[in-house]
Amino acid sequence: MSQAEAIGSRRSPLWTFGLLRSELVITFRRWRTLALLGVLAAVPVLVGIAVKIETSDGSTLGGGGGPEGGGGPAFITQITNNGLFLVFTALAATLPFFLPMAVGVVAGDAIAGEANAGTLRYLLVAPAGRTRLLLTKYATTMAFCLTATLVVAVSALTVGALLFPLGDLTTISGTRISFAEGLGRALLIALVVAASLIGIAALGLFVSTLTSSGIAAMATTVGLLITVQILDQIPQLDAIHPYFFSHYWLSFADLMREPVYWDDLVRNLGLQGLYAAVFGSAAWARFTTKDVTA
Repeated sequence: MSQAEAIGSRRSPLWTFGLLRSELVITFRRWRTLALLGVLAAVPVLVGIAVKIETSDGSTLGGGGGPEGGGGPAFITQITNNGLFLVFTALAATLPFFLPMAVGVVAGDAIAGEANAGTLRYLLVAPAGRTRLLLTKYATTMAFCLTATLVVAVSALTVGALLFPLGDLTTISGTRISFAEGLGRALLIALVVAASLIGIAALGLFVSTLTSSGIAAMATTVGLLITVQILDQIPQLDAIHPYFFSHYWLSFADLMREPVYWDDLVRNLGLQGLYAAVFGSAAWARFTTKDVTA
């Protein structure tokens, strides 16, 4: 261990909090981050306006697939009856690609972006310590996961309240729950969606330790996301689908059943924890032995 890292390991928790606060401020002040959040906030607006236009003549949305038809379709047919369903629909629409893509961009740039800008070496000399810095970067990425998910949910709730009625709602199972309970489930669903992104966040952080190019790390992470999504749709690979980090993402729809189906939700969170442990450890092993010259 270098002298700088030895000093960094003796830093107080308050100093660590200061490092995390600095990372959060830098990340959320970047125009790229604000643009990503802006795009995510726009998705519920577009969905809400599209549904409003489609049903402006008093007709209802077609399709939907019924209660067992999955998160998106089962929710979208209910938006005109209750604007709260726009929250669930927007999360179902953004989770397969938009949300993980945004997280992949932030995670992929975490270490590689510092190396590309020539600031990584100075961060380690500060001294931050490699383990502390890596944990701070991952915590910042997780903060972005939560923020991005809440941006989608709040935008959808606002648009849903403006364009459609609010009130008691019917679950996928056909039972009625109060609007207050519906809001509680919406918050729980948003938290589950944010937790569903910790796997791709760890994967992106690992990729970020492999290169000194932020663009290359971001492109690789997003490319892996797209590849996994494609493989998860190939029937011949059905045996390995449950091991893909994206396979159980839409299981959050089970929180809108009565009673709640927990099996796939638990599998999803367990799988995300496994990916976070494996790729987080790989990122730590790579970063702590990496020769930092930039």
